[in-house]
Amino acid sequence: MAREAPDITLSNGVEMPSIGLGVFQTPPEETRSAVAAALGTGYRHIDTAAAYGNEREVGEAVHASKGGRAAVFLETKIWISDYGYDETLHAFDKSAGKLGIDQIDLLILHQALPSDFGKTLAAYKALETLLKNGKVRAIGVSNFMVEHLTNLLDKTQVVPAVNQIELHPYFQQPEVQAFNAEHGIVTQAWSPIGGITFYREGEHTSTLEDPVIVKIAESHSKSPAQVMLRWHLQEGRSVIPKSTKPRRIAENFDVFNFELTTGEVAAIDGLDTGKRGGPEPDAITLESFGREIPEA
Repeated sequence: MAREAPDITLSNGVEMPSIGLGVFQTPPEETRSAVAAALGTGYRHIDTAAAYGNEREVGEAVHASKGGRAAVFLETKIWISDYGYDETLHAFDKSAGKLGIDQIDLLILHQALPSDFGKTLAAYKALETLLKNGKVRAIGVSNFMVEHLTNLLDKTQVVPAVNQIELHPYFQQPEVQAFNAEHGIVTQAWSPIGGITFYREGEHTSTLEDPVIVKIAESHSKSPAQVMLRWHLQEGRSVIPKSTKPRRIAENFDVFNFELTTGEVAAIDGLDTGKRGGPEPDAITLESFGREIPEA
């Protein structure tokens, strides 16, 4: 296996491994084995969320691993149903309790709540308190667009260390990436290999079958997924590919022994369709997406 993932230094000096395992939509019963496979491969970063319903299993796998808790960077997210100052402080207790830890490495807000941005701000202020009290090492956001970030920065003290957004060759969000870069916010890509199937120019296609990416992969004797992950890393992003298959988990980590040329990076940059695969950030409401997050 190739060398371990290099770290990205967050704005507050915390070191975060550049590649992590995502466990979105991974059933709890499959989560333990997926995390164990990742940690056995060399991953040191696991990304979960309260809304995924598998924090407990992530924690169990981490504690059972060879290096234990100290060797792993743990990232999780507060769901919109737990926004509000006191509610978010309690949501930390729920997540930390399920993970079986006292301190979370990176705690982020899962979505902006545009219909009640006051609640979003109160939730973020709770994250600032948790950071000040040493309960978390870094704080951030997810799926925040430029207008959400602008509003947040205007009314809070701590700039988010990370903004986790949908980002892959077919959907690159350049304006959000530019805003993040300008403010020292690390862009973290979810669905980094375009895991959602896209309908592009009338064709049922996937980034994994894109001729540009396939050709680059063949020239490096790598898979299309590895090329896409390498593309993100070379452009300075954090990536959290998800898989439950040990072979794929290992393949996604084996991206540190080759380099894309400037022309290859530019060719992948040219694939952006501007079409989002996930939900529109402004469509996120408590009425449509609210769900109760169980106690620890």
